[in-house]
Amino acid sequence: MVQRGATALSRRRVLGSGLAGAAALAGGWPASRGQARVADADIASVPSLGAAAANRGVLFGTAFDIESIDTPREAALYRHHARILTTDLSMKFVLLRPAEDQVRWENADRLVDWAAKAGIPLRGHCLIWNEFNPPWLMKLSAQRRAYWLDRHIDEVMTRYAGRLQSWDVVNEPFWPGHGKPGGFRDGPWLDAMGPDYIVRAMKRARAADPTARLAINEAGPEWENPFGPTKPYREGLLQLIDRVQDAGVKVDVIGLQCHWFPDFRFDASAFRGYVRQLAKRGPAVYITELDVNDGGFRGDIAARDRAVADRYRQFVSAALSEPAIAAIITWQLADGASWITRDPKQWTVAGRAPRPLPFDDQYRPKAAYHALYEQFAASR
Repeated sequence: MVQRGATALSRRRVLGSGLAGAAALAGGWPASRGQARVADADIASVPSLGAAAANRGVLFGTAFDIESIDTPREAALYRHHARILTTDLSMKFVLLRPAEDQVRWENADRLVDWAAKAGIPLRGHCLIWNEFNPPWLMKLSAQRRAYWLDRHIDEVMTRYAGRLQSWDVVNEPFWPGHGKPGGFRDGPWLDAMGPDYIVRAMKRARAADPTARLAINEAGPEWENPFGPTKPYREGLLQLIDRVQDAGVKVDVIGLQCHWFPDFRFDASAFRGYVRQLAKRGPAVYITELDVNDGGFRGDIAARDRAVADRYRQFVSAALSEPAIAAIITWQLADGASWITRDPKQWTVAGRAPRPLPFDDQYRPKAAYHALYEQFAASR
């Protein structure tokens, strides 16, 4: 996440505001991603990150979406390297429910079917989030929004019951920049129900699919944040886990997103200590959305790629030292699929194509790939 101007905006809000952003996403991805790629080494000849990570006892995976499975080389890349997948856009509320009287399952169904056919466990992302919601939801009374929270969770989880490895039930519950008590993120759910929406959502999810692993996914506790104090994130999330579990709902997974922006500072010791605090409460810890934004890095492509790789190396080295961390998932795997690449503002800031992921836009391994592979392949 990043703060821009007077209000705090999550990274996804830069994709578009309200329904305009949803319409752009629903209408398609950048055309260049579907065009022919230059010839490069056979994807299967590059050692698998997923296989190497298994050597360290963790799942390695990536986010993906419809364009990922409709682009043959990208699909092959993801099948080869991923041992777990996360839905990127197609299961978000705004894309499933563009209108109150409409639900669009097609893309979500395709992702579930593709992952099943590939034999790769799938994470659902995300059921309830205070950002990126359709205008029709914003116009409803508090009572009707509570109704839609219940109904949405019931319908989505029932449809895919038993088919997903885990669910991000509540995404990014905190954003201290909104000035709400407890540091909670403002939005239609908080406005309608207060912080109780989180316990309500977790209870509803547990009832809808008692076998599902339930996750709370957050961005913020992993960094020494330049845009505000880290303390509300760290303490707030710990207190929230206690609150949910005291209400009788087990939190199976805590997701730490780990988008690394150029001005973020990573304290490996503080991060490891916080992971241990989370683990004491019982959940597994997943790194859910790892990438490295190179927008502020100087130098030519090779120099910037080395700087990105160094950050992957630092972070993954610390993560692998903590037994509670069971999965490391990048937010997409190749640069052309990244949310950073899809955001024109990132190109404007950097003045060049972003390169935040282990593979370039022609699916060739970069320095970041080698940094990850070396960490995963090293002896325990």
